[in-house]
Amino acid sequence: MSSAFSAIKIIQPLPLKSSRSSDKPLFDPFRTPSSFLGSIHKFRFNSLNNTPSSPCHLRRSAVVAVSDVVKEKKLKSNSSLSNLLMTKEEGLEVYEDLILGRYFEDMCAQMYYRGKMFGFVHLYNGQEAVSTGFIKLLKKEDSVISTYRDHVHALSKGVPARAVMSELFGKTTGCCRGQGGSMHMFSKEHNVLGGFAFIGEGIPVATGAAFTSKYRREVLKEEGCDHVTLAFFGDGTCNNGQFFECLNMAALWKLPIIFVVENNLWAIGMSHLRATSDPEIWKKGPAFGMPGVHVDGMDVLKVREVAKEAIGRARRGEGPTLVECETYRFRGHSLADPDELRDPAEKAHYAARDPITAFKKYMIENKLANEAELKAIEKKIEEVVEEAVEFADASPHPGRSQLLENVFADPKGFGIGPDGRYRCEDPKFTQGTAHV
Repeated sequence: MSSAFSAIKIIQPLPLKSSRSSDKPLFDPFRTPSSFLGSIHKFRFNSLNNTPSSPCHLRRSAVVAVSDVVKEKKLKSNSSLSNLLMTKEEGLEVYEDLILGRYFEDMCAQMYYRGKMFGFVHLYNGQEAVSTGFIKLLKKEDSVISTYRDHVHALSKGVPARAVMSELFGKTTGCCRGQGGSMHMFSKEHNVLGGFAFIGEGIPVATGAAFTSKYRREVLKEEGCDHVTLAFFGDGTCNNGQFFECLNMAALWKLPIIFVVENNLWAIGMSHLRATSDPEIWKKGPAFGMPGVHVDGMDVLKVREVAKEAIGRARRGEGPTLVECETYRFRGHSLADPDELRDPAEKAHYAARDPITAFKKYMIENKLANEAELKAIEKKIEEVVEEAVEFADASPHPGRSQLLENVFADPKGFGIGPDGRYRCEDPKFTQGTAHV
């Protein structure tokens, strides 16, 4: 291959054809921005630095435009198995993970309104293709860092549904022993390094995890350490300082990390189009010397193909990638959000592009599975989710003595009094009058 990016496999929607002639630059910084909402752009690695009309072309850059190596795969119902994008086994695994994410979140909504969960609960409905498309391609040793919308990322990485549900219930059997809750899923065993509630705070953690992988391989000479890190975050994060600082460090040190922007077009209640000077986030990658990719985040096939190349690049030591997945959340920002700000027509547009419905159609049309096989998976996941609720509901709440664990390295003098007992056990502790 003449380019590190030439192996990328891209899927274009069949009815759409590029109208760009070969003699025009791939990117014109002075053009009028095209409509972003619901658009399906060419999915490409692109470099702003190679555009003659941009003053940045004078800078040296290792990133090259690859419009000439973009590959298109046509999805045809009569394709042979060798031309399909996945095997039957892969397809069934993907479908099961998509269904697990959707059914789990639907159950969370029920439990929240029944008073089984407290605080803010942010659901992932509609965005499942991003989590499944990326995480199911990882190894167990690879790391995932998430946001407050983190339940499904944990499930995709292998954290048991009962452990995630118990955490949401605030029970000791949760993956964080009930101390993390909805926004702070963590599992050392599965290398889920946390959900983070503050905007952008998980990105430096992810950058550190990627640095650890590179250090172990290049300094400690652990040749088998080719671990990569996925950092998931939303469109609102991409205007924050941590995002830019970490893109710079990752590109400078060629860290094995993929920055995955789950652009659901809304940063809480602020439209992405109103908050960002240029809504095409993928362009920020080439500005730091790394590939920037835009992909249809409602199509797990497209996400998966882009993910394969980005993860492969990171594993080969070729550095980071910024991937913008244009997706959509089907529910409000959280379960406490009445969701009155978004246009009903906008919501209907994306509901019609449900990633699970589309993938189910692909599986059946390409004879990778029949209706009965997919129904069996759905039935299996229903039982898994129901069992998770029963397990969580029957599990015990944490004792008061657990309150200050994992807060101080040595709680003596802080959480533990001279008598060796936890200060929180003082009857006056919750009144704010306990002696300190």
